[in-house]
Amino acid sequence: MNPRADPGQGQERGCLPARAPELGAGPGVAVSDRERLARAALTRILEPGDERGGRWLREVGAVELLRRITTRDGAAERLSGMTPKRLDGYRLRAESAEPERDLAAVAVLGGRFVCPGDREWPSQLDDLADARPTGLWVRGPRDLRLWALRSVAVVGSRACTPYGSHMAASLGAGLAELGWVVVSGAAFGVDGAAHRGALAVDGATMAVLACGVDVAYPRGHAELIGRMAEQGLVIGELPPSDHPTRSRFILRNRVIAALTRGTVVVEAEYRSGSLVTARSAQRLGRFTMGVPGPATSGLSAGVHELLRGEGILVTDASEVAELVGDIGELAPARRGLVRPRDLLDAVSARVLDALPSRGAVGGRDVARGAGTSIDEALGRLYELHSLGFVERDGDGWRLTPRPTCNGDARRGGT
Repeated sequence: MNPRADPGQGQERGCLPARAPELGAGPGVAVSDRERLARAALTRILEPGDERGGRWLREVGAVELLRRITTRDGAAERLSGMTPKRLDGYRLRAESAEPERDLAAVAVLGGRFVCPGDREWPSQLDDLADARPTGLWVRGPRDLRLWALRSVAVVGSRACTPYGSHMAASLGAGLAELGWVVVSGAAFGVDGAAHRGALAVDGATMAVLACGVDVAYPRGHAELIGRMAEQGLVIGELPPSDHPTRSRFILRNRVIAALTRGTVVVEAEYRSGSLVTARSAQRLGRFTMGVPGPATSGLSAGVHELLRGEGILVTDASEVAELVGDIGELAPARRGLVRPRDLLDAVSARVLDALPSRGAVGGRDVARGAGTSIDEALGRLYELHSLGFVERDGDGWRLTPRPTCNGDARRGGT
């Protein structure tokens, strides 16, 4: 991790929406072994983002919910919204739930299972209300809560252009150097470029997977995911060995949006999972940003639509940090190339403009063209002469043959 700026050293900002207090205990409250086992089992039973399951968890607790699902005493049927078909599906999944085995499997990888109420639980996930994760399977040596406090999501197209890959890598590296944790989904394209950009500067990066944290998906990113597990964090809602599905990718995006202070989209078509992440961030009150692309590029069409709405245009890491950072984290002032003549006052600029591009003219003609007196025109001409803008030509004045910089020695004339 970048020693110059530790993301864990920041304080929680007040920019996030208020937490939902009824969702459970805050960080630091011990989670019992029974609660942890029950939640681990429920990650095999409930799909990510199952709001009915989240409501039942809130109403009866993890231990009681697991008991009702696995015990045929009629208690499960009394849960609001439970149907025979849904209960049959839960019970079928419960038959294969072995939480002790799953906890041991992730421990072998140096990982852990983090529950709401653990000190390491990122409380901003509580903003998801009943759609918050049942728990998170985590690999990596870093503290999840501290890293999440100062994190930014960088997401975008899998089939990105070289421009998109360059911008994602540049944002990843720049944010990491500014002390931010770069969060993405470890997919091909923009995700991978953002992760690699952060790692290239020895920075902090975290992957949120739509599968078990022991599953390298996509397989082509096995080495990248392994590096993040060693140097940063790899997290997911699904238990060990579970594989991704199309719907799980979409549901994973809500975690990325809730976990971070803001989401940056780099290249996305109109129908893109990255835009789902951005819309989730908007609903949660997070900053939503987009990197513009060519107007003719279909891969940037979704980003441009985002920018026409609530999205904010950004072009580099400093602009992102200015939005999501603390007071004083300002991007440098933007300005074009300053030429020497840009520094002239208005009258001197008019006198200079009164000189023809070729040939010489007298002071009277210059004064007439500049709309000033002859004495004023001559005074300004001598100043411009000392700065190297003009030179004498007999009794007249002409422009120097080529531009010069401020401070150059006087040219020509006497």
